[in-house]
Amino acid sequence: MPSTPSPDSPLRIGTRGSPLALAQAEETARRLGEAFSLPAEAFEIVVIRTTGDRIIDRPLKDIGGKGLFTREIEEALLGGEIDIAVHSMKDMPTLQPEGLVLDTYLPREDPCDGFVSDQYAGLAEMPQGSVVGTSSLRRKAQVLNRRPDLTVVEFRGNVQTRLRKLADGVATCTFLAMAGLNRLEMSHIARARVRAEEMLPAVGQGAIGIERRINDGATAELLAAIHDTPTSHALSAERAFLAELDGSCETPIAGLALLDGDELWLRGEVLRPDGSERLDAEGRVPIADGPELGRRLARELLSATSPGFFDWRD
Repeated sequence: MPSTPSPDSPLRIGTRGSPLALAQAEETARRLGEAFSLPAEAFEIVVIRTTGDRIIDRPLKDIGGKGLFTREIEEALLGGEIDIAVHSMKDMPTLQPEGLVLDTYLPREDPCDGFVSDQYAGLAEMPQGSVVGTSSLRRKAQVLNRRPDLTVVEFRGNVQTRLRKLADGVATCTFLAMAGLNRLEMSHIARARVRAEEMLPAVGQGAIGIERRINDGATAELLAAIHDTPTSHALSAERAFLAELDGSCETPIAGLALLDGDELWLRGEVLRPDGSERLDAEGRVPIADGPELGRRLARELLSATSPGFFDWRD
C-alpha cells in the first residue's frame, strides 16, 4: 500500500463486527485521519467474523481460548486482505503469529469493571443465592472468592446481548468493562465502577492494540503517529506477567500496571477457578524494568500455588 492512504487506496482496517469492535476501529481511523489530515474515505473498515463470534452457546474454555477472537483476523492480515487489525488487548494471546507484530497502542481507557444490575447497587447488596452472569473465568473466580454464596451462570455475547439477557432475567447482575461502556457512550448503565482494589481487571483491559505485518514499513510509520507510550509501558509489564504464567481464557488471572512518575506499579492475581483460593503480588520498579517485574511476580505466584491450583474444571 502507499505510504499515505487515500480515498482511491484506503487503509483497510480489520475488526470484529460487534458495536464495540467497530467503535474501536473507528477510533483508530479517526486518530490516523487527524494525525495526517486525511478524510474518512481514506480508511475502510473490514468486518471479519471470528470463531468466538460465531459460537456463543459454549464457554470459551471449551472451544479454544483467546485465539478465538483473533485467528481469522490475523489470517486476513497475513493474506493481505487487510492492512492492520484492531484488537481489544484483553483478548490477545501473548504471542503473535510469525510475520505479524503488535506494537501500537491507543491511549488506554478506564481498565476497571462496571457492576450492572437493575436491582442492586453493588455485589455486597445482593442476597444469598443471587445469580451473577459472566463468561469470564476471572470474574467468576473473583465473585465466588468474595461471595461464595452466589451462583454464577454462563453469560456470553457482546454488550448488547448481555444486557438483553439481564433484562430477560437470566441473571440478577453482570460485569462489563468500563472501557467498552465509555467507548459506546453507555457508561450510565453501570450502577458502580468496581475499583481495582475490589476486583483486579484482566490483563490489557481497556487498551486497544493495532497489529500489522512485520515487513510493512509504510504502515509502521503511519501507526507511530498514534502510538501511546505510557500504555505500551503498562502493557509490557502486564503481558510479561501473563506470559510467564502461560495465561489463557482457561486460567483466572488478573493484572494491572499503573505509571507513577518514573515508576511502574504492577499488581497481579491468580485464583482457583472456583474462587476457593486467591494469591496476589505487587511491586514497584523503574518503568524500564516493568517486564522483568511482571515475570518476577508471576514466578512468585507460581511458587506459592498449592498442588492442583490450575487443574480445576467445571
